[in-house]
Amino acid sequence: MTGMGMEVGAQAARSRAVAVLRVRGRALGVALLPAGAAVILLTGGSTGHLVGRGWDTARWIVSVLAVLVLLAAAGIALVLARARPAVSPTVPVAEEAAPDLYRMVRDLADRLDVPAPSAIAVTPDCDSWLEDRTHAAHGPPPPPGPDETPGPGRRAHRRTPAAPVLVIGSPFLWWMRVGELRAVIAPVIAGTGPSAHPDIAAARRFVSGLDAAVAVASTPGRCLPVRGVCAVLGWVARLLLRGCREHATQMERGVAAAAAERAQTVDYGLRIVAQEQVGLAYAGWDRLLTRVALPAWRMGRWPARLDVGVVAALTELSRRDRLAENFTSRLGERPACDLLEEPGVVDEAASLLAARLFHGGPAEPGPDWAPVDWQAYPEEVVDRTWRADAARLHRVLDSLGVHASPDPTAPDSGGPTLARVLDHLTEPTSGHSVQPHQVPDGTGGSGARTGVPESASGPDPSGPDPSGLGHVSEACDASGALGVLHSCDDEDDGLGDGDDTDSGTERSAVLAAGLSAELAREEAAVPRGASAVGQSSERAEWDDGGLPLFPLQPPRTARDLLADHVTAMVCCAAVDTAGGSPALDWLDGPSLLLGGERTADLTPKVFSLIEDGDPGPLRDWLAASGIRPEKPVRLV
Repeated sequence: MTGMGMEVGAQAARSRAVAVLRVRGRALGVALLPAGAAVILLTGGSTGHLVGRGWDTARWIVSVLAVLVLLAAAGIALVLARARPAVSPTVPVAEEAAPDLYRMVRDLADRLDVPAPSAIAVTPDCDSWLEDRTHAAHGPPPPPGPDETPGPGRRAHRRTPAAPVLVIGSPFLWWMRVGELRAVIAPVIAGTGPSAHPDIAAARRFVSGLDAAVAVASTPGRCLPVRGVCAVLGWVARLLLRGCREHATQMERGVAAAAAERAQTVDYGLRIVAQEQVGLAYAGWDRLLTRVALPAWRMGRWPARLDVGVVAALTELSRRDRLAENFTSRLGERPACDLLEEPGVVDEAASLLAARLFHGGPAEPGPDWAPVDWQAYPEEVVDRTWRADAARLHRVLDSLGVHASPDPTAPDSGGPTLARVLDHLTEPTSGHSVQPHQVPDGTGGSGARTGVPESASGPDPSGPDPSGLGHVSEACDASGALGVLHSCDDEDDGLGDGDDTDSGTERSAVLAAGLSAELAREEAAVPRGASAVGQSSERAEWDDGGLPLFPLQPPRTARDLLADHVTAMVCCAAVDTAGGSPALDWLDGPSLLLGGERTADLTPKVFSLIEDGDPGPLRDWLAASGIRPEKPVRLV
């Protein structure tokens, strides 16, 4: 099998690869130019043609320059050859663990008349691609194939370059059927043909070497002389990359076009249908990570069956959406995960890798980083999240000196209550009376807070801070969480940056700032991305960088953080006083069940409380649901 047909894209890719190699040749010519000039001058002096003091000086200058340039070129070439190219974090799948999958891939390669991929790996992403891992730093060479001579001299006698590794998105294996997966990966496998061409392979090695050299030059923490050398290395590598960037881009486009053209002969009709499943799998995977997996990761738990969850989420979507009803009929066909001998093991490894990439969790399970099954998710994640947030909310209220009851003379309720939160966030102008309660003053004492706005009663510079913003300023200074408000010196800006600056009451802003400061302290005390001993060299490469590599969501704003904590307190009260139960919704994540039905109208009522200080809609909903806010709730 030549693997390099006469497709138009293949010919265009080869011409672009030659252009990339020309850039390499020009760089080599520039490096050899001073040496050539030195040879001419030395030869002229030895033959008696170029004599005199001026020529002698020129010979010395050019010779020294040639030596320096040659040493620099040799060093750069050594770095390009030895620098480790970047690899995608994946879970390798050995042939013993998926013989049927390897058999299907080889059958596709035979039909496409291209070399079969050297190995297969899965990644927690909705994509598939070929990845070159022939560099010596990526591990031992692959076992000898039929076109290679075994033995110690096998590298010297290899007739064709090693085929790249086929990387398959793990959601595809669980959601797609066998025929759909075959149709989707056919164009990917067809790309091994152009990849085997010597010019294209050499151009790719050159570009990846330049990219790796830039990464080496950008490594921080080096001494001053080494930083100077790395600066020169980085400048040369970036200059060469700029010179061949356009050619390399067009080369990859030509390879993709050639692969697509060759794969048209294999399952073309089924591929059109399978592409619809690609988009659906992507939507379901994104929803599962952001709504379901992320709350578990924040609690120190990682769902061990994320790919199974994708199937459940998309099945739920097909049940709710009439437009997706035809997708359920596919579930009767054989899923692609049946091509694996132990799909559960692969799913667990891919789920742990997803937590590592998207959240920055540890590389290995541990006491504070344990797997969780979907059956235990409501109790171990949803309920624990609610109670942890409720406990944090009451800790902040305690730090602000908020009394358990609006009436400081009233007896203690015996525990944290939802009524305490409602009374504190209620604005006096909303029509609900708020009795005075005690807040600590700036000297450690306490003063009466009537809930009347400062503009109505007049400020008292010597008295307590009626809004508690002085305590928030101290929290900001202690924790460094200055992003909660615009600054700790400008406390009345609202609930953070962006759209939150004009929404929410003063009390909401104070409480949200305190929650953000408390959460920042907690996160700072927890080590993130701790690496395990004995991990593979491939994983250690991207473990050294900042994690998570692909954050799912931006940090929550103070407004959203406060809403989450108030909602958690409401859910705790519903569970403890009204017989509610935590549940998992595959599309929306943690949810509350009351009377066996999911509550979906709670969020607007919570925002009415924190933005307008109006507890009326929430109190009405609590009364209709049988939730008693005055009863204490159980915290963690």
